[in-house]
Amino acid sequence: MESGPRIDQATLQWLLGQVQSGASPEDVVASMEARGWQEDDAIAALEEAMREHLAGHAREHGLPPPEKVPCPVEMNGPSVIDAGDRKVVVLANMLHPRVVAFGGVLSDEECDAMVEMGRRKLKPSAVFNPDTGADEKHEARSSEGTFFRRGENGLCARIERRLAKLVDWPLENGEGLQLLRYGPGAEYKPHYDYFDPDRPGAHVALSRGGQRVASIVMYLNTPLSGGATTFPDARFEVAAVKGNAVFFAYDRPHPMTGSLHGGAPVVEGEKWVATKWLRVGRHL
Repeated sequence: MESGPRIDQATLQWLLGQVQSGASPEDVVASMEARGWQEDDAIAALEEAMREHLAGHAREHGLPPPEKVPCPVEMNGPSVIDAGDRKVVVLANMLHPRVVAFGGVLSDEECDAMVEMGRRKLKPSAVFNPDTGADEKHEARSSEGTFFRRGENGLCARIERRLAKLVDWPLENGEGLQLLRYGPGAEYKPHYDYFDPDRPGAHVALSRGGQRVASIVMYLNTPLSGGATTFPDARFEVAAVKGNAVFFAYDRPHPMTGSLHGGAPVVEGEKWVATKWLRVGRHL
């Protein structure tokens, strides 16, 4: 998608004032349309102002510089995306935090096959310890899981190619798929997926492709109740529906990304998910 016309400094400052005052994106765009802007150009200008606002905040507070992140769909973009071998529906699209909910990423048959592959290899889930650089069991994560190497089998390879096209990110920059099963009451308390570079063990993870910049969580079944993916900072949640997925990006290892998220407790039934993490560079 082509970007809108470059905005002048006066317009940028006006937009920054609107953002800082807490005006909703819808109200700002409507105000710009009343001034004669085309809707698409107004949205592009607002996004530029948001980026400048976040970059200015980072400079003023000595925060980590932003990285380029995947961008599967622009604001007010297409409702259906060609992912190569499958059409995927955009269900919801949030700018900050950067969250996109997708429908129909996987077929029912692919979901069932992934569950059966994972069921034979389940172990208690571990969490990366940023102090030691090792994966360890943690009380915040009460699930079972397993990993598959990138391209380990035909099904994994097909899904990975689809995801790379869907979010427009190099295939080799993705980690292998992780499968997780959450039984009744199991959850993953709110956390961040990026690696904190200031922790002593972070270099272990960062040496294998650099920082994580995005996550894709795919739902392999539909729990009877509960199991949503939650974004506490945005007061937003994505329901766990078989075949659907949620994508979220974080352009730097800092809470300012709003990417705090969790897996809410499963109330009834079980939840199976497959997670794909994307790195800034080639993952080894």
